[in-house]
This record gives sequence, C-alpha cells and structure tokens, in this order.
Amino acid sequence: MTTAELDAIRLTLALAAITTIALLILGTPLAWWLSRHRGSVPAMLESVIALPLILPPTVLGFYLLLLFAPGTWLGRLWLQLTGSQLAFSFSALVIGSVIYSLPFVVQPLQSAFARVPDDLLQAAATLGAAPRDQFLSVVLPLTRRSFITAASLGFAHTVGEFGVILMIGGNIPGETQVLSVALYDYVESLQFEQAHRLAGIMVVFSLALLFFLYRRDRRDGWRVQP
Repeated sequence: MTTAELDAIRLTLALAAITTIALLILGTPLAWWLSRHRGSVPAMLESVIALPLILPPTVLGFYLLLLFAPGTWLGRLWLQLTGSQLAFSFSALVIGSVIYSLPFVVQPLQSAFARVPDDLLQAAATLGAAPRDQFLSVVLPLTRRSFITAASLGFAHTVGEFGVILMIGGNIPGETQVLSVALYDYVESLQFEQAHRLAGIMVVFSLALLFFLYRRDRRDGWRVQP
C-alpha cells in the first residue's frame, strides 16, 4: 500500500470520526425537539434535514462550493478568522459531511425519542427531576441502542461520500483526497489494480459494519421473545 493510500485512509477515518462527533452533538437536540413538537415548522425542518436523502450529492456540493467561496460572507469571515480559504479544505469536508449525513443520525434518534413513554418523563418530573436530568436518566438509557445505530450510520455514510466531497474539497493528496476520491482517481487513470485494492477495503468495511448492526438487532430481538 502506497503512502498516498495510507494518507487517504487516515484522512477518511479522521473525517468520519470528527463528522460523527459533530453529528451527535448537533443531531441529538434536533431529534429530541422534532420528536416533541408537531406542526408546520417541525415538518419544514424535517424536510430540510432529510433533503440530502433524495438530492443528488453534486447539487448539494455545488451550492456549498458557492457558499464557501472566498467572495461570500462565510468565505471572507473564515479567511479572516483562520487565514486560509474554506473551499477545498479539510474544514469544508467536515461541514459538508455534517450536512450530508445529518438525516442518518437525526432520523434514528428522532424515532427512538418518539417511542419514549411520556408517563416515564412525567414520573421523573414528579420526583423532582429537571428536564436535563430526565433526559440523562430516562431517555438516554432507553435509546442507547439507537445512538449506536445513528453513530454507525453517520460514520459509514461519511466514509462512503463522494459527490459532495469532490465538489467542495477537490482531489488534493494529504488534504482532501479521501478513499472515495482516491478510488475515482485510480479508475480515471485506468489503474484498476490499485482501484480494486481501495474498493475492496471499502466493501469489507461496509459489510462488517452492516453485519455488526444486523447481528446486534437480531440478538436483541431474540432476547425479548417469550
């Protein structure tokens, strides 16, 4: 395995890890709020969050690239704060990945939160538990499995991203060249042996993660059978 491939693997894992942490921090309160509110505003917010599920990645990447450009307010602000441009940087990959993978974290958590019985929360409130304590002592233990699923899906989806990554990050070795982009680069240059190697790594990783999730669900499901 070449140094460039190792750099691509390292960059991919770093991007997926940082993105997953950011997704859990951002997605948890979003999912909780959506699970407890009804009406037009929550429905609109759900639609915006779920948009990456059906929107072509290149479309999202195109608009993010325009937003990250040095001439925009965000691009200028980023340049003033960091001294470097946002477009075609690792930071742009993180922001784009969080937006693109957000529904894969929010939706499992929202479904899990919606299944938490209100009676339990009311009982905890009767015993003097504040809303924060209710969430930590009642909601989190009941939805622990859903957090594992959400984190796994967010991580895996980030690893497999291509269209958004290529649009906002380009193909800069050691900086924005993740595994999916490196694979595309090999195929474009007809280096199929190297492409097979990277593709095999991603297939094995994806299969192992899905096996873990499905096996855990089946094992936990059998436990509740009479």
